[in-house]
Amino acid sequence: MKTEALVILGIFVAFALLEMAFTRFFKKRGETGQDAPVEVFSTLFLVSVTQPLTLLGGGLLASLVAPGAAGALAGLPVAAGIALFLIFDDMTQYWWHRASHTFPWLYKLHRPHHNAEYLSIRVVYRNNLFYYALMPGLWFSGALIYLGLGWVYAGYIIVKMAVIFGAHSDVRWDEPLYRIKWLSPVMWVVERTISTPATHSAHHGKHADDGVTNYKGNFGNLLFFWDVLFGTAKITRRYPEKMGVENLPGTSVAEQLLWPICRTDRRNAKVLPAE
Repeated sequence: MKTEALVILGIFVAFALLEMAFTRFFKKRGETGQDAPVEVFSTLFLVSVTQPLTLLGGGLLASLVAPGAAGALAGLPVAAGIALFLIFDDMTQYWWHRASHTFPWLYKLHRPHHNAEYLSIRVVYRNNLFYYALMPGLWFSGALIYLGLGWVYAGYIIVKMAVIFGAHSDVRWDEPLYRIKWLSPVMWVVERTISTPATHSAHHGKHADDGVTNYKGNFGNLLFFWDVLFGTAKITRRYPEKMGVENLPGTSVAEQLLWPICRTDRRNAKVLPAE
């Protein structure tokens, strides 16, 4: 296992331990029998199959398009390399995420991420098995690695995943900082730069009329700045009382993981009630 993967695993475990200590990692409020199987299988499949193959595929495609360009960007300054990943990985993921809440067929692949009625480190990788395989940012990252920026990617992905883990965990690291008055200007910058528990939980809120939820916005992953730039940001410094999806038919473990191969019989599906 590569060093960056070990570091990311360590950060994941650290957040899991914090949730065990403070917010019940293994049994979340609102959890159903469907949740754990979807989370475990989608997470294991992504890290062991989808992500490695997609990064490899991006590099392979780049080698076919530009066979003599391997390592061509190896001498690029670090800042320039980071900027390329922010644009071709993080910004494209913003648009991919935004598209997932725009096009019904794509939302089918992303709905598992929102089906949980809680936030947790557990849901970070919770998506349909095909969702990440189609994500442009992973393919672009594979191409940039082929071009010689693998050493930049190692550091970049550690920082990105640390921010994403922190934004999804229900151990809200930003909440105590909001209560410190002199830190308010600092937090004003932070919450407009990176994803935080407050801004990202708003995206996972269940009820659009609760004054906090921004289901059709707050799409940023590493940088929340993309939401600010493209007009989809909502910042309240508050957290929705309920998470999940509103007024949609019920689904199954198989459909969450394998749509369109597996589909739920809608004649027998229950509509998730609005509370």
